Amino acid sequence: MGIDYYKILQVDRNAKDDDLKKAYRKLAMKWHPDKNPNNKKDAEAKFKQISEAYDVLSDPQKRAVYDQYGEEGLKGQMPPPGAGGFSDAGDGGPTMFRFNPRSADDIFSEFFGFSKPFGGGMGDMGGHPGASGFPRGMFRDDLFSSFRSAAGEGSGNVPRKSAPIERTLPCSLEDLYKGTTKKMKISRDVSDSSGKPTTVEEILTIEIKPGWKKGTKITFPEKGNEQRGLIPADLVFIIDEKPHSVFKRDGNDLVVTQKISLVEALTGYTTQITTLDGRNLSISVNTIISTSYEEVVKGEGMPIPKEPSKKGNLRVKFNIKFPSRLTSEQKTGIKRLLTSP
Repeated sequence: MGIDYYKILQVDRNAKDDDLKKAYRKLAMKWHPDKNPNNKKDAEAKFKQISEAYDVLSDPQKRAVYDQYGEEGLKGQMPPPGAGGFSDAGDGGPTMFRFNPRSADDIFSEFFGFSKPFGGGMGDMGGHPGASGFPRGMFRDDLFSSFRSAAGEGSGNVPRKSAPIERTLPCSLEDLYKGTTKKMKISRDVSDSSGKPTTVEEILTIEIKPGWKKGTKITFPEKGNEQRGLIPADLVFIIDEKPHSVFKRDGNDLVVTQKISLVEALTGYTTQITTLDGRNLSISVNTIISTSYEEVVKGEGMPIPKEPSKKGNLRVKFNIKFPSRLTSEQKTGIKRLLTSP
């Protein structure tokens, strides 16, 4: 029979498709030429044999011809007249089965999800032993390690994962203060039970926790489009904070600026502030307010994410409006009032 493909793949003659795949994964990983730099010539020949054996045995037509006629039948030797499995061409003689071996590069990339593994192709290794095509020294154990598990018993393909898809999720300051639930509708391409591509819509529920900051990421694993040979991308929502008409956020603190007159700055000031959860705070300042003065109200800032029962502070800043001009009488009166006795 010439070459024994079953022996090359180390499987018996009744091997099923899963057996063939498992055997190919294990042996291809072991005998890849750039995995064997000290024995490259022999490894290239062995790798080509392994690829050819899998190509034949995994194809029902090629395997049937090989089982009946052996390697010679596959590679163009005329079978005996009237042999089964060969159709009559109408000219009195049987047609030959044409065996066109696939390249080892194609078979390897089909298993491991790379059209050009590790930055280089395998050239035409399928037809020419020794045409590795990888840059010298490029194939190192650390590059191969992510695929090593594929050579183990019962392991599956190890395709690449698509890059994450990131989307901004704008939130109001009230949302981030109280926490809320947002529902996002997405459309994604998937394969149905028959492998046919189809588009489905899905509702994703996002739980916004009290105190979350701008830049917080919420990840939905593998919710991107399905593509052959690739693990779907993760879908990542990134919290953004909408501007607020009253408050600005500073870490866990809230900052509000009040416009007051010079008289209020000097004689005292009381203000009413509505909190982000709708409560009314009355804040009185009985000291002289300078342009750099801040009134700090403890525990009225943003919730602290890791300790939501605790909050930062509310800081009240002041924008003092000075009079644009004073009369002579006003100037004299102010001097008299402010001059120490």
